[in-house]
Amino acid sequence: MPKPAATDRESNSGTQALRRAMALLRLITTHNRTGLRLTDLHRMSEIEKPTVHRILQGLLGEGMLRQDVNSKRYFLGAAMYEMGLAAAPRLAVRDVCHPYLRILAEQTGDTVFLIERSKFDGVCMDRAEGSFPIKALVLDVGRRRPLTVGGGSLAILSALSEPEVQRICAINDARSKERFPRYSAEELQQDLIDARTRGYVIKDALEIPGVRTVAVPIRQTDGTPAGAISVTAIAARLDHNRSALIAGYISDAVAQIEAELSGRGTPA
Repeated sequence: MPKPAATDRESNSGTQALRRAMALLRLITTHNRTGLRLTDLHRMSEIEKPTVHRILQGLLGEGMLRQDVNSKRYFLGAAMYEMGLAAAPRLAVRDVCHPYLRILAEQTGDTVFLIERSKFDGVCMDRAEGSFPIKALVLDVGRRRPLTVGGGSLAILSALSEPEVQRICAINDARSKERFPRYSAEELQQDLIDARTRGYVIKDALEIPGVRTVAVPIRQTDGTPAGAISVTAIAARLDHNRSALIAGYISDAVAQIEAELSGRGTPA
């Protein structure tokens, strides 16, 4: 029986290599605006540096990544863009939402984000910047965070069933505690209760002091969330009264988006 055992080892090795490559691609996707160096990827992924270098060279050879000659930083390559176009869903929520994000940015003067769920994470899928000179650019497009962190993610969570919320919270608990130890499970549950009572999320940013977010979930026809739209600004611009006003703007936009999504069919 040695042959099957060898095959199993090869299979496990191949799976591990694939998982490591995907981990590195996700990190670069999250930081694609500034790029990442080999040392950054080694530190952030906790993968041995020679292994990281070997995987990066393979991804470069396949066109999945590109490397800046001067800074030596890695960025997503043309092949990733081509594959992304081919993989685009029949109906992309981002395509429907983008014009509304621009309108909201003009209405509020602040930064507007579209967040969608990816398993246990919230991913920034689009962003529009308003005219106010102080920008609250808390997320780049492509950045992901645990679904228990951030106004847009909390809005998505608030629209899910309670068993699903508890499942996500349990899985993300260790990740959230590691990055945001002061954000307790009790505070998270209270935030969700407040969001459901109010109909929208108001949350101070955990990463950047003095920044606040207002967010509203986008629901599909069956009530499940297709994503969320958030407006983020310095906290001084989002007191109680203006937060309610901004939430009204977002809710109006979301109502139109939901009607458009319903008319076009269920998002893929």
